[in-house]
Amino acid sequence: MIRFEDVSVTYEGSAEPAVSGVDFEVPEGELVLLVGPSGVGKSTVLGAVSGLVPHFTGGTLSGRVTVAGRDTRTHKPRELADVVGTVGQDPLAHFVTDVVEDELAYGMESLGLAPAVMRRRVEETLDLLGLAGLRDRPIATLSGGQRQRVAIGSVLTPHPRVLVLDEPTSALDPAAAEEVLAVLQRLVHDLGTTVLLAEHRLERVIQYADRVALLPARGAAPLLGTPAEVMAVSPVYPPVVDLGRLAGWSPLPLTVRDARRRATPLRDRLATLPPPHITPAGGAAIPPAAPPVPDGPSAERPRTKGLFRRRPSTVAAPLTPCVAEVSALAVRRGRVIALRHVDLAVAPGETVALMGRNGAGKSTLLGSLVGLVEPSAGSVRVGGAVPHRTAPRDLVRRVGLVPQEPRDLLYADTVGAECAAADRDAGAEPGTCRALVSELLPGITDDTHPRDLSEGQRLALALAVVLAARPPLLLLDEPTRGLDYAAKARLVGVLRALAAEGHALVLATHDVELAAEIAHRVVLLAEGEVIADGPTADVVVSSPSFAPQVTKILAPQEWLTVAQVREALA
Repeated sequence: MIRFEDVSVTYEGSAEPAVSGVDFEVPEGELVLLVGPSGVGKSTVLGAVSGLVPHFTGGTLSGRVTVAGRDTRTHKPRELADVVGTVGQDPLAHFVTDVVEDELAYGMESLGLAPAVMRRRVEETLDLLGLAGLRDRPIATLSGGQRQRVAIGSVLTPHPRVLVLDEPTSALDPAAAEEVLAVLQRLVHDLGTTVLLAEHRLERVIQYADRVALLPARGAAPLLGTPAEVMAVSPVYPPVVDLGRLAGWSPLPLTVRDARRRATPLRDRLATLPPPHITPAGGAAIPPAAPPVPDGPSAERPRTKGLFRRRPSTVAAPLTPCVAEVSALAVRRGRVIALRHVDLAVAPGETVALMGRNGAGKSTLLGSLVGLVEPSAGSVRVGGAVPHRTAPRDLVRRVGLVPQEPRDLLYADTVGAECAAADRDAGAEPGTCRALVSELLPGITDDTHPRDLSEGQRLALALAVVLAARPPLLLLDEPTRGLDYAAKARLVGVLRALAAEGHALVLATHDVELAAEIAHRVVLLAEGEVIADGPTADVVVSSPSFAPQVTKILAPQEWLTVAQVREALA
């Protein structure tokens, strides 16, 4: 169905090819997973299937790519639209209409399908992806994960024979990711749809793949094999494989179920060792912050009643000053109540992970802390200031936000210019931002244009821009989206160092492995309310959705990460 014949792509102004020697075939009705470190050319390979490379991106494509017998060199993307459905890393760049239902229908309208067929397929897709409650919503009001599901739905409705997906679960909560991947698996098994998919969160998708194509380095030829064969030699691998390598299991497990079947001797050995630290590896215990004191009106009270209402803890503990205080916060956006009666206090040096399903209010809470969202009721204070009433020049030294869409912060033509502007805006020493970029993105030169970076690399650049001001409170919205495991490890190192220096960190994330790695506390949100707030181990261990892979494998023992297990066995 898809055939690459000695394909190489070189972009204008680049001395080296982005990809080289790509030569493999994806048969009809297979799901092939494309893996590799950030920046090795995965998006380029996917773009060559849809014709976006080189017809849209420019550059020179040598070799040949055929899809259902059509040569992408001579067929432009519009001439492949009836065969190939594509979802890129950035859902916003995908949308044409303003409303969810219209977006799902647009592709079918372009292909001239009958209205009755369109109506039926829209309804099927709304149900498949859990979008029925959002059908009339403006896309601009959706969360990042909800937008990602709409983007996926819009390419499913025309029923293409080939699906090309770039990081399709990067902004989805764990349950939504499982639903989307289950839909893809059903299309592959029942309808013979061919799927080529790139994804960094291998713990979510590796078990669904028929084969894996590994791009080990930029310009290197891909390695194709079964998931187990490739994971044995891959430089990127999920925690379940990492644990399997540590324990010496062969063949390596790819699923939690397979690992649990082999884990009894490891559990027995760990049971004789001291229990894991309740704080993240490399972290320190953080005294609880003083609870926020309501000082404003509260129009929105929790809808949960009686047994299900979360009551404040009565355990006495030493208190430390707060970097941020949120009290009885409510936010209404049109007809949607995004947050209701939220209380949150964050202490210096504390790392808090905000978790919950898509649309739970995580990004809205971050927006309130940085002054982008004005409360409908309640109060927000950051460093003693009210964010939405504080001048940006003053606020940037109190709080910084790395948004889901890093391009919102990037406007210069080169990485060097971005760094110079960030140093000026922050009043930092020249070279401060550049040093952070070198730590997070080794090998990226000053003359690189931000648009030529991968999504994960742009995110790291945006983080460096925000960190140049060294704000006491750092907010990150899906900070590992688009990052491979090595890049995520570098990010974790930077964030741990910031926390050790006394910076408070609040992360909105669906990455349960990241939360297990660095968060002191996890705050769970549902429908705009805080439903759990406590130490990471206490909150995630008992959760089937938010528990990391190591926790599921070694339960009932409370291990969170492979690093904890490795340290205990050393």
